[in-house]
Order: sequence, then structure tokens, then C-alpha cells
Amino acid sequence: MSSSRTIEDTYETQNDERLNDLHSKLRTLRGVTTDIHDDVERQNFSLDDTRNTFASFGDSLSQSARRASQAFGLGQGGIKQWRLIGYCVIGFLGLWLTLRILWAWWPSSPPRQATP
Repeated sequence: MSSSRTIEDTYETQNDERLNDLHSKLRTLRGVTTDIHDDVERQNFSLDDTRNTFASFGDSLSQSARRASQAFGLGQGGIKQWRLIGYCVIGFLGLWLTLRILWAWWPSSPPRQATP
């Protein structure tokens, strides 16, 4: 009978060791699962931030396109193209006249005399 008790104790000890191994593996698996969950949450936050950035960029780009179309007279209420060309011509003429007046009043340097 002693031999059967020894065998039962051996089996029980082996079962306890395997149960402890199983608990250890479960703790490891739980840790890995938690790490995966945290990583997924960080990636979701990053994707949401990227999505918001691109949405903001898209809105900004559409506003810029709308303003450009108004400036070139393509949309409603925009400056007509001939007006824009007129403003550019007037600007260049004004710059040219300003430079001509400045050059006329700009003191010229005295001529250099040749030294023998």
C-alpha cells in the first residue's frame, strides 16, 4: 500500500508542477496580450492623429484652390483675369518709373583720372 501511496504522491507532485508551469505560461500569455493591446491602442491613436492631419490638410488645400479660382476669376465673386493682368502691368510700370526717377537723382561718381 505504501507503494501505491508513493505513486499517488509522485503523480500529485507532477500534477502540481505542471499546474505551476501552466500558471506561468498563462501569466506570460496575459502579459503578451496586454502588450499587444497597448501597442494596438498606440497605433490607433497614431492613425487617428494622421487621419486628422490629412483631413486638415485637405480642408486647407480646398480653401487654397477656392481662393485661387476666385483670384483668377474662375469662381463667383472673384477678380477677373483682365483686372489681375492690369494690376501686374501697373505694378511693373510703377516700379520702372520709380527706378528711372531714382537713377536720375542718384549722384554719379566723379570720373577717375588716370595716374601717370
